[in-house]
Amino acid sequence: MMKMNKRKSLIWVFATLCTVFIQAQDKKAWTLEDCVNYALENNISIKQTELDTEIADQDLITAKGDFLPNLSANASQNWNFGSFIGQDGNRVSIDSRGNSFGVNTGVTLFNGFRKTSVYQQAKLGIESSQLQLDILKDNISVNVVNSYLNILLNKENLKVAEEQILISEKQVQQLSDLVDAGVRPRADLYEVQAQLASDRERLTNVQNSLDLALLGLTQLLQISNEGFDVEDIELSLPEVLVEHKSSNDIFNYAIQNRPEIKKAELDIETSELSVDIAKSAYYPTLSFGAGLGTSYQHFQGQKDLRAVVDQSTNPPTISLVDNGFMQQLEDNLGYNFGFRLDIPIFNRFQTKANVSRAEINKKRIELSLDQAKQDLRSTIEQAYADAKAAFKQFESSQVSLDAQKESFKNAQESYNLGVMNSFEFEQVRNRLVNAEANLINAKYNFVFTTKVLDFYLGKPITE
Repeated sequence: MMKMNKRKSLIWVFATLCTVFIQAQDKKAWTLEDCVNYALENNISIKQTELDTEIADQDLITAKGDFLPNLSANASQNWNFGSFIGQDGNRVSIDSRGNSFGVNTGVTLFNGFRKTSVYQQAKLGIESSQLQLDILKDNISVNVVNSYLNILLNKENLKVAEEQILISEKQVQQLSDLVDAGVRPRADLYEVQAQLASDRERLTNVQNSLDLALLGLTQLLQISNEGFDVEDIELSLPEVLVEHKSSNDIFNYAIQNRPEIKKAELDIETSELSVDIAKSAYYPTLSFGAGLGTSYQHFQGQKDLRAVVDQSTNPPTISLVDNGFMQQLEDNLGYNFGFRLDIPIFNRFQTKANVSRAEINKKRIELSLDQAKQDLRSTIEQAYADAKAAFKQFESSQVSLDAQKESFKNAQESYNLGVMNSFEFEQVRNRLVNAEANLINAKYNFVFTTKVLDFYLGKPITE
């Protein structure tokens, strides 16, 4: 019995270890490229926009189909009671039933080039929907990179906070020994203990910021945040400001390549076609139609017979012959075809209003293109200015940190010798902590702003 329990315990331990191992495998840190690729493949908004491109494909199929003739067939079954006109043209007073069959086709030969304009619009619609998809993918990629860098920023801040706690704990231990030895007053120990509590509070705040940053990225990826983590990357300061002397270089490239501008230009072409479509209502419409039909009629309570007059005899003789379903369909078969010309004369100014509306909309879209270019220039100029400012801030923060490190080193020696009190020492240490935080913020701010510039230059922002 004890062997059985021991065996069960071993099995349980083995299963637990396997579960932990599997969970550890599932919790593999995500790289920046993993995050961007996952977002592009699984984001719901992207999938919806991809469906819009499929709808645009179907719009093109519809536009192509409008050039083809239509074809339809019809069949009917009816019952007649009382008096009616028979197939021979005479009035018949008897109950009957009958069938009719027909096939019809028609095609528009000319309608003011409306169909051609609609077809061109459908082709532009496919390009426009693809550009809209590209815009959405770019925006999501930038947001993912920003969230990823925000996590790395908070991770570095967390390391600084943890290091400060180690320093404070070491000071508490040293002061405790000195207080016990009667060398330092107990008030100094209280001050250091208070600083340790403050450092632990700062660590909690930074950890919360990191958790929120991780949560933000998982929500952007639309996945669970349980066990989620990102891979640390070594950041090198970009040289985009060295490569490009001014923001005009970046703007001139972006104005030729950004999908926002291309889509706005396509919208103008589409609006021009909308004007042509509205004007097509001024033109006549010429159409062609053709059809064939036949019918069958049966008098209730009678056989399907018809009278045939033989004119070769004198006097002529009349005989009844079979007039069944197939015979009537053959005898009653008829064809028709014809052209139809519709000439617009007056439609209560509807066409004129539609044309004016389309032309106004075209002007509005042209202004939208100008606004898109202006927004692009403003965004690039702001990003370029931000990058320059961030780089200067990084350089200043680096100099400040180096100076604060030296100051802290001297302060620590003075504090250990008893020349500096706890309050003065904590002032120096706080300046060092702030300098480290400022350098980290400046570094990531500069990296992100240059990533924005890379984005407008068409460079991969995951590198």
